[in-house]
Amino acid sequence: MIKLLFDPQNRNFQRLWWAQLISQFGDRVNQLALVGLIAERSPGSATELAKVLAFTIIPVFLIQPFAGVFVDRWDRRLTLFVCDIVRGVLVLLIPLFFMKGDTMIPLYIIVFLVFCFSRFYFPAKMSIIPDLVEGESLLMANSLVSTTGMLAFVTGCALGGVLVEHFGSRNGFIVDGATFFISGLFVFSIDLSRRLKIDKEKIFKAGREWAGPIRQSVGDELKEGFRYLIRHEELRFILGMIFTVLSAGGAVYVVIIVFVQEAFGSVTKDLGLLAVCLGAGLLWGAALYGRWGKRLVWYKTMFLCLIVGGITLTVFAVLVYHYPNLFMAMALAALLGVITGPIFICANTMIHVVTDERMRGKVFSALEIVIHGAFLAAMLVSSWLSEIVAEVWILCGIGVIFSCVGMAGLRMKPKFVEWTPIS
Repeated sequence: MIKLLFDPQNRNFQRLWWAQLISQFGDRVNQLALVGLIAERSPGSATELAKVLAFTIIPVFLIQPFAGVFVDRWDRRLTLFVCDIVRGVLVLLIPLFFMKGDTMIPLYIIVFLVFCFSRFYFPAKMSIIPDLVEGESLLMANSLVSTTGMLAFVTGCALGGVLVEHFGSRNGFIVDGATFFISGLFVFSIDLSRRLKIDKEKIFKAGREWAGPIRQSVGDELKEGFRYLIRHEELRFILGMIFTVLSAGGAVYVVIIVFVQEAFGSVTKDLGLLAVCLGAGLLWGAALYGRWGKRLVWYKTMFLCLIVGGITLTVFAVLVYHYPNLFMAMALAALLGVITGPIFICANTMIHVVTDERMRGKVFSALEIVIHGAFLAAMLVSSWLSEIVAEVWILCGIGVIFSCVGMAGLRMKPKFVEWTPIS
């Protein structure tokens, strides 16, 4: 897998890898800066934290329905570059102009706009990967992309937690803005001229379709993407799996932040350390699955991850609540990461394999809409419940539901089980 990062024939993928590593590092610092800012204004409030985070998800429903359609029409490299630069400018507006006011409305607007551009970035990034590597390297490339996010998660949380705790949220926003500009430079250096020559006939054909009278509207292409997703049983199955994981993630997200802050008496330092351990676990889980995933029955692996992950979350909540030992919490967070890491690698690889090249952007956009809807709804409900029920009970309940879904899934046998995208 690491060979992809040093092979001269994969320089374009390496540039994308560095761009994602730097950009996502800044994102984690930004996330902790937002947590620190809310802790300064409304200490211990999961509801206030959920309000800010909701503006990171709302663009999914307003922008995402059309993002994949446009990504399939636009130059994907240029799309990534523009999104990086614009997001960098917007993030820097927060520490320069909008942190000292009494109202949070300007912050909500900036966060909303940043994630509007992120809605174009995600399908462009996922869709360009098969254009940067050969088919036999696709699984390794997906593993590396996931690993990149996890590595950035680890380093960003480790440094961001200390930075925000000791130097304030303002500096966190400045670091995030700078990383967007650096990421944009790496993306801009990607050279697709060779790939364009190879696919010249396909480009000419696409041009004729653009100029022809049968050109589809954006709305028609969006409907086509959803129809494509619904018609394919494999994609529906993956959608259900990711929907379950993201629903649990949304329900846990804001609740566990407040839970950790209250358990250890800090704002971002201990939260950052636990996030580092979770990210390190995700890193190892992704690396191990990328190495030996071909030997496993993919759908059984995903359900087993749900079962053990739910048990681990429940144990984490109970033990940290009664015995708030940081080292114990770090070990459990790392274990949870190892367990859940393989789910997303298998899902993304399967989507790449079964989806036609011209439909990738539409399919990833459709998936984003559904799973973010689940994340947002679960986050808002759990933040509301946290005003009534103790955070520890919410986390335990989510863990139990997680495990029950996994056990129910093991009893089913998909019709397409004989076929596997990672064999």
